[in-house]
Amino acid sequence: MAAAELSQEQLDQIYAFAVDLGRKAGQLLMESVEKRIGGGVTQEAEEKDSAVDIVTQTDEEVEVFIKNAIQSKYPTHKFLGEESYAKGQSRDYLIDEHPTWCIDPLDGTVNFTHIFPMFCVSIGFIVNHRPIIGVIYAPFQDQLFSSCLNRGAWLNEKRRLPLIRNPTIPPMPPNAPSKCILSCEWGKDRRDIPDGNLHRKIESFVNLAAELGSRGGKGGMVHGVRSLGSATLDLAYTAMGSFDIWWEGGCWEWDVAAGIAILLEAGGLVTTANPPEDPDTAPIEDVRLGSRLYLAIRPAGPSATETGRQTQERTVREVWKRVRQLEYTRPGA
Repeated sequence: MAAAELSQEQLDQIYAFAVDLGRKAGQLLMESVEKRIGGGVTQEAEEKDSAVDIVTQTDEEVEVFIKNAIQSKYPTHKFLGEESYAKGQSRDYLIDEHPTWCIDPLDGTVNFTHIFPMFCVSIGFIVNHRPIIGVIYAPFQDQLFSSCLNRGAWLNEKRRLPLIRNPTIPPMPPNAPSKCILSCEWGKDRRDIPDGNLHRKIESFVNLAAELGSRGGKGGMVHGVRSLGSATLDLAYTAMGSFDIWWEGGCWEWDVAAGIAILLEAGGLVTTANPPEDPDTAPIEDVRLGSRLYLAIRPAGPSATETGRQTQERTVREVWKRVRQLEYTRPGA
């Protein structure tokens, strides 16, 4: 079934199903946390790829629960989950034009392991490579972020995103990234090699944080730097307007599908993290879901001289001038 064949009524039904499924899956996460807090179960964690990529039995159990529910309700839809993908040998980009559920049963696994509350279940629904429904449920805070194409983006189904509307959504600051909150993650690639991704990220973080005009003009003087340990929640808080900028490389589709759906429906912008040769003139293209390179800007309203989109694009170009190229590749994307 192609995207054009899905009516708004069908999308609304899928959205309602996804919201209910997200809450139920999140409850499973909390039940696991409660057992660990209460000492009722010893849960073994195994190391996967690196010391910062911890997977527990909970990941697999919650993914199986979500997959079974989707396949029972929508047997013709494709399914892509983090745990099932990780068990395969291929690292190809598997999303195509068909309706596809893209799931992270537990984003923020390190947080979950340490009982740091920034973890969530992430459910994205994609058609023609575009995420059009997103549900992110963080059960520890009982925060549900959700969106459906043409229906807006919401917090707990009652507060429309972005939250700040007094009286209108504010534009990006005139000297952005100055006066912006930057969200970024250290990532899983911790190889301490000269000019590797870790070193490039750190240099970029310092550029954006350093006093304005320093570092050969690259100092960005952001208001603050935040790292939640969950790319999914980074995007949710950007859609909410609490973060102004999110810059990241290395994420997979399930890390971002739901968050991109929510951010775009809220009015945000998502493009590539990697700066082009000429940041001032290069086109700002829509993000490629399989690229693993993401730069997100919060929803923005107009200023006296610019449209909201223009303030977002201006911010993209200023971020590009201050960050390094990251090298995250994958076949088929």
